[in-house]
Amino acid sequence: MKYYLDEDLSPKISEILRKFHIDAISAHEVGMLQVNDLEQLERSSSEGRCLITRNKNDFIRLTVQFFNEHRSHAGVLIIPHTLPGDKFSVIAKAIIKYHTKHPEDELEAYTIDFLET
Repeated sequence: MKYYLDEDLSPKISEILRKFHIDAISAHEVGMLQVNDLEQLERSSSEGRCLITRNKNDFIRLTVQFFNEHRSHAGVLIIPHTLPGDKFSVIAKAIIKYHTKHPEDELEAYTIDFLET
């Protein structure tokens, strides 16, 4: 599975993930800063990447919008706020654990999953 980290997550997390041979890019790394959530989801979808974010409410709403418009996306993985945003290694380890359980499988269209802490 390939991942796209929303701008609300540090690009340091994607750097850590790549050290573990996980295909991950960050909105920071591809110049997608200060764009709206719809554009972030469209970017991740166009590349077949699961979007990882802490922004639960907006991406649940956008998933419903995509469903109603018959537009699929490659999934959304929600990072809970119980994982502090400045704990890059902790977040990366949780994503690695998730990835191990879902190594090459793309999430089904419209899937929203929650990272376990």
